Amino acid sequence: MRINTFTPSFKQGVAPAQTPQPKSKATFLEKFHTAAKNSADMTDTIVVPRTIFKGYLGIMTGTTLLTAGGLLAQKFSKTSKVLSLAGLATSLYGTYAFVRPFIIKDAPGVEKKKV
Repeated sequence: MRINTFTPSFKQGVAPAQTPQPKSKATFLEKFHTAAKNSADMTDTIVVPRTIFKGYLGIMTGTTLLTAGGLLAQKFSKTSKVLSLAGLATSLYGTYAFVRPFIIKDAPGVEKKKV
């Protein structure tokens, strides 16, 4: 059996040339990160008060229920009325939850310090 000798191909103090490593397949999110002009667009977050978030959910859910009630009005009149009333109540709660921190300053969950 013949053993070859190893001779280093670099000199003292000089780093060897790195061989290009095969690229791994980019993930779905990495494709967006590389295409984004401003990388902060992908990582920024907004802190929304919980009551305002509940308001958005209530308004969106109420609108969906009202739409479903309107679509079912011809065939299922009782179900349509129930969905419409539930949609109205949910939208009303959503509006209250959205507006409450701006109107009632002493409500729990409302920050009292100015930034």
